[in-house]
Amino acid sequence: MNNTSADDGPDLAPTFDHQSVLAAEVLTGLAPKAHGYYLDATVGGGGHSRLILETDTTVRLVALDQDPVALDAARQNLAEFGDRVTFCHGKFAEFSPADQRFDGVLADLGVSSPQLDRPERGFSFRHSGALDMRMNTAQTLTAAELVNHGSERELADIFYHYGEERLSRRIARQIVARRPFQTTTALANAIAASVPGKYRHGRIHPATRVFQALRIAVNRELDVLEQLVEVAPSWLAPAGRIAIISFHSLEARRVKHGLRTHEQLKVLTNKPITASDDEVRRNPRARSAKLRLAERV
Repeated sequence: MNNTSADDGPDLAPTFDHQSVLAAEVLTGLAPKAHGYYLDATVGGGGHSRLILETDTTVRLVALDQDPVALDAARQNLAEFGDRVTFCHGKFAEFSPADQRFDGVLADLGVSSPQLDRPERGFSFRHSGALDMRMNTAQTLTAAELVNHGSERELADIFYHYGEERLSRRIARQIVARRPFQTTTALANAIAASVPGKYRHGRIHPATRVFQALRIAVNRELDVLEQLVEVAPSWLAPAGRIAIISFHSLEARRVKHGLRTHEQLKVLTNKPITASDDEVRRNPRARSAKLRLAERV
């Protein structure tokens, strides 16, 4: 884990414009206090972190992200807070606070708008880009590696379990027959061509679930999430709170179960908090966001 202060970042950060979802709800739920110490386990561009830091000049925060591009942007965006912020590069499942305890931990599990909108990251098929999908660009496994070298059965299982794709076997069979693939659009077009016409013109693009599944597999997102829910409560001070924002049912089920069954936690949200109609109008990507909160007992 690499730690740096706010003053140690590069002079120029990449553009990373991103609207933090459920911002007011997160702030209300975490209830930052004077002299509080907080962990943003998925800092992204630093939107949620900024709100936490602005509540009181004595608040300190650890900003963690596995995406070096996002972390560089956060360094730039939070530079004004100086040594009140410590930046760490790495996965939250591998993070260790040593003897420190936090008054609040936040994890926003969504893929940020800049990640989706950059073709070279390979998360979206709206523009042609390399089949990458790595959150941490230092890791070796990419979506291209899975797509071009995984067996038909392995691919079908990934699409079914991580994308809940009911045509997983049919799609996997066609991918294996037509590979290799080098770009997101080539893969998306092959997926669309492999499904029935009525499926092709449904509510979502037929490649949507497959791309979600590949991203989850490449980054081991569900395994890492389960580790976070298991270990993060031990990072909290007494009465410290954990806030997790999920975006699809696979995440939501694990967060709900993990928080409810953890012996160190008391759940504060019987039902998940969702975005208001006004927020969804301003930021359509907030539509699927679900916030759950729990407190250390």
